[in-house]
Amino acid sequence: MRLTTKGRYAVTAMLDLALNANAGPISLADISRRQEISLSYLEQLFARLRRARLVESVRGPGGGYLLAMAPETITVARVIDAVNESVDTTRCGGLSDCQQGDTCLTHHLWSELSEQIHGFLESVTLGQLAGRPDVQAIAGRQRRRQDGDTILASSP
Repeated sequence: MRLTTKGRYAVTAMLDLALNANAGPISLADISRRQEISLSYLEQLFARLRRARLVESVRGPGGGYLLAMAPETITVARVIDAVNESVDTTRCGGLSDCQQGDTCLTHHLWSELSEQIHGFLESVTLGQLAGRPDVQAIAGRQRRRQDGDTILASSP
């Protein structure tokens, strides 16, 4: 399966927004610290997510990003599609030119698997993920670690 860092990071960042939505707009710097994703990389991803109308930006002090719709309506597949990522298990990128321009013996098998994976990701929403106890426990640990880092940084 070929799901690159771009798709994984986009889903992780969007899930972070869903989990921290009650805090108001979330800065990319906060997401970057919690998820250990490069700030410049997040900026690129969020430009695409904003164009796809999945997030809204809030300018000014206390600004950041908000989900543009309820997390229960945003599927993982939609996030991955928004950053121009594909879930492709074929060797040819789905182009049917596996063997010097021809379709290989197993092309259709791998194409069907790609469709199954996309269908599964279409059935999972950010709201469902955010409600999982394991995800909530990890998010709590990340917040505590970030709060601890903030306290240490402000100590004399």
